[in-house]
Amino acid sequence: MLFLETSLVVLYGLCLVFMLGFSGTQWQLTRLARRALPPAPPPTPAAWPRVTVQLPVYNELNVVARLIDAAAALDYPPDRLHLQVLDDSTDESVAVAAARVAHYRAQGVHITHVRRPTREGYKAGALAHGLAETDGELIAIFDADFLPEPDFLRRVIPYFDQPKIGMVQTRWGHLNEHDSLLTRLQAFGLNAHFLVEQVGRQAGGHFINFNGTGGVWRRACIADAGGWHADTLTEDLDLSYRAQLRGWRFRYLPQVVAPAELPAHLDALKSQQHRWNKGAAETARKHVGRVWRAPALSLATRLHATFHLLNSSVFAVILLMALLSVPLVVVRAYRPDFGPVFRLASAFVLTLLPLTYYYYVAWRRSGPPAGRWFAPIFLLFISLSMGLALHNARAVAQGLLRRASPFVRTPKLGAAGAPTPARRYRVRETGQLPLGEALLTLYFLAGLGADFYYADYGLLPFHVLLVGGFGALAGYAWRERRG
Repeated sequence: MLFLETSLVVLYGLCLVFMLGFSGTQWQLTRLARRALPPAPPPTPAAWPRVTVQLPVYNELNVVARLIDAAAALDYPPDRLHLQVLDDSTDESVAVAAARVAHYRAQGVHITHVRRPTREGYKAGALAHGLAETDGELIAIFDADFLPEPDFLRRVIPYFDQPKIGMVQTRWGHLNEHDSLLTRLQAFGLNAHFLVEQVGRQAGGHFINFNGTGGVWRRACIADAGGWHADTLTEDLDLSYRAQLRGWRFRYLPQVVAPAELPAHLDALKSQQHRWNKGAAETARKHVGRVWRAPALSLATRLHATFHLLNSSVFAVILLMALLSVPLVVVRAYRPDFGPVFRLASAFVLTLLPLTYYYYVAWRRSGPPAGRWFAPIFLLFISLSMGLALHNARAVAQGLLRRASPFVRTPKLGAAGAPTPARRYRVRETGQLPLGEALLTLYFLAGLGADFYYADYGLLPFHVLLVGGFGALAGYAWRERRG
C-alpha cells in the first residue's frame, strides 16, 4: 500500500513539474511580447513578385463561393497573381466552385479550378499538387472559412525583403466571435496564441509556426525544406519546423488580420481539436529529437521549441492529474507523514499564475468590450479545456502511437448560418467517448464529496472546474443523442 501511495504522489509531482515548465515558457513569452515593438513597415517592392493564392477546399458548399469572391477581390497586379481553387470535393460544391471560377475567368482573372483524381495526402497533397501547376514565387494559403481583406497581399508581400525570409504569418480574426459562449471561448484561447505567444516567439528569436492559413510562403523555402508532407495531420507545423531547422526565418504580423469563421458547434470544435492535437503529437515525435540535435540553436530556443511541440501533451498531463487528484485526497487524509510533500506540491499551484498572466495580457490586447470581466471567461475557458482533456488526450495518444486516421475538416456554416447543409457536414461522435466523459463527471463529483468529507479544500477549485467541463460535454452529448 505504501508503494502505491508513494507512486501516486510521485506521478502527480512529475505532472506538476511538467506544468511548471510549460507555464514558465508561457510567462517568458508574455514578458517578451509585452516588450516587443511593432515591426517597421518595409518599403514597397520595386517590382511585385509573382504570387499564387491557393484555396484548398473539400465539400465546402456553405462557404466556397464566399472564399473565391474574397480571393478574386485581392488588390494585386493582375499579371502577377494566380488564384488556384484546389478542390477535392465530392458533392455539389464542385459545381458552385466551377461556376465562380468560370465567372472570374471571363472577367480576365487568372484563376484555375484544380481537381485531383484522388484525395491522397489530404490538404498537404492538394497543396503539393497545386504547387506543381503554378510558377508563383510566393504562395499565399487560405482555408475555406477565411475572408482575406483586399489589401492583404500588398500589406504582407513587402515583408519578404530578405532572401532568407521563408514565411510570413498574419493574425486570425473572428467573424462570428459573439455568436455564442462557445465561439467567445474559442476566440479567447486563440487570441492568446496570436496576440502573445506568436509575438513573444518572434521577439525572442524562437521558432514560430505557420498556422495553416492566413500566411504566405516563399516557394524556394517550401522546396528546400522538402515540400509538403502528409505523414502528420498538422502539415503546417511540420513544414514550419523543417524550414526553420534549415535556417529559414519566419515573420509574424499581428497588425495584419485575416478574418475567419470559428466552429459554431461543439462537435465541430472537437473534430478540429482532434486534428490539431493528434497532428501536434505526430510532429513532436518527428522533430523534438531534431531540435536538440541542431547545433546552431540556443538552449532557450530548444526549450521553447520543445514545449511548443509538446503543447498538445498538456491535455494528457491534465487528464492524468485529474484522475490522480481524487485518490490523493484520501491519501492526504490518512497519511499525515506525507504532509511535507503535499505542502511542497501545493507551491506548484503557483504555476497557474503565469498562465493567468498570459491569458490576461491577451485579453487586454484583444480589446474587451465595456462591462466584460476577465475572471468569468477565463474560468469558463479553463473549465472547457479541462473537459476536453479526455478527447484531446486520446488524440495525443493516437499521434504518439502512430495510429492512422483521416484528415477530417471542420464544418463551416457561412455568414447566413446555412442550417440544412451544416447538419449534413457535421461530424457526430461515435464510440464510448461521451460515456467516458459522463463517467468522469461522476468521478469528479465523488472527488468534490471527498473534499468536503475530509474537510480538505486544496483541490476543491480543481474539482469544481473538472465537474463543470466534463459535465458540459456530457450534457451536450446527451442532448445531441436525443436529437
